[in-house]
Amino acid sequence: MAKILILIGGHLCTAPRPQKEAEALANAGHDVTVCGFWFDPDLVERDRLLIANKKWQFAPIIDFQPSQRFNNWAVRLQARLAKEKFQRFGIFSPELLGYGAKAMLKVALKSRADLTIVHSELGLWVGNKLLDQGFKVGVDFEDWFSEDLLPEARVSRPIEQLKTLESRLAKECTYCLTTSHALADALAKAYNAPKPTVIYNVFPLSERSQIDHQKRDRCNLNLPSVHWFSQTIGPGRGLETLFQALPYINIPLEIHLRGNYPESSRQWLEPLIPEQWRELLFIHPTVPNNELLSRIAEHDIGLALERSDIPSRNLTVTNKLFQYLQAGLAVIATDTDGQREILSQNSAIGRLITNNPIELAQAINDLLKDSNTLNTTKLASLEIFKEKFIWEQQLDKLLQLMLKSLDN
Repeated sequence: MAKILILIGGHLCTAPRPQKEAEALANAGHDVTVCGFWFDPDLVERDRLLIANKKWQFAPIIDFQPSQRFNNWAVRLQARLAKEKFQRFGIFSPELLGYGAKAMLKVALKSRADLTIVHSELGLWVGNKLLDQGFKVGVDFEDWFSEDLLPEARVSRPIEQLKTLESRLAKECTYCLTTSHALADALAKAYNAPKPTVIYNVFPLSERSQIDHQKRDRCNLNLPSVHWFSQTIGPGRGLETLFQALPYINIPLEIHLRGNYPESSRQWLEPLIPEQWRELLFIHPTVPNNELLSRIAEHDIGLALERSDIPSRNLTVTNKLFQYLQAGLAVIATDTDGQREILSQNSAIGRLITNNPIELAQAINDLLKDSNTLNTTKLASLEIFKEKFIWEQQLDKLLQLMLKSLDN
């Protein structure tokens, strides 16, 4: 039995991939702890529910909830000063990568785990520091961190430092994962490193038994329903294309968006919605992990509108695409390298489109032109999920990589 530490950058409930990793490794007999950060009281309660009766544990590195004012003030001040130093003088500090960098490193050093697996930008720095001291480190490139975000958001980011951190981990970590073959090949080429092992963001078949078959989102069950979800509703996630497509959709339907919806997002989104669609568009808050599949399964079509002009978004295959398959929805996905990897071999699950509103509208019209087309596509989606994209099929790769890493 090995001692495994998994480091994430936030709440456990917002990190499905580390959850599955922890469950798999604990079931294989390892002593597994996940460490992250707490910010939101509602999400803290979801974290506590998630960890109940597990063989592994979760521990917050720092509690940033509003009641912990000192933690909020001190660490946020460090982050503000780090950003100021970088913008004025180009001086890099790990606090640029997230709150609590040094606290995360301290926890990792104290743990003295047989393997520490990092999942976030902050973890890249911690992983490098652990390698300096001779510890075994694993990395999961859930995103290509140095190639993520919109151009305007990248201006103040330490891109070159991120690339240096990524490059070393890609070369030296024998336990190295990512989310698609497209991203694995790109990372290997960029850093002249071994190709990371691909573990898709898929989900257990057993979770389908938890679907409650209730209709809590939908208003008019006589209309078909389109669903999109993310942690946050906002720009840069493909919704612009959806709203531009609405005037070209000729079949009445409901549109359901799910995610955190701050006031800034509301001000951005509402002017984009055509007047005639306002009563057909519904916005829902996030739900606990054990309810999300049920809410997705209420709908008919799942939208995965990733952008191809952001390398990280272009190359990955996100959770949402595989959860649509798990729920048995028809899928409309933009033609990114990562999503093409799935749909080009499994075209029966839906439509692959360019990031073009008229193409999106046509894909929706085609799927909804008759009930047989929609139902056939939904059935194919679920069957292909069961045949090719269940978490149970990923376990052997993960466990074999773990053994190889511990033996080195």
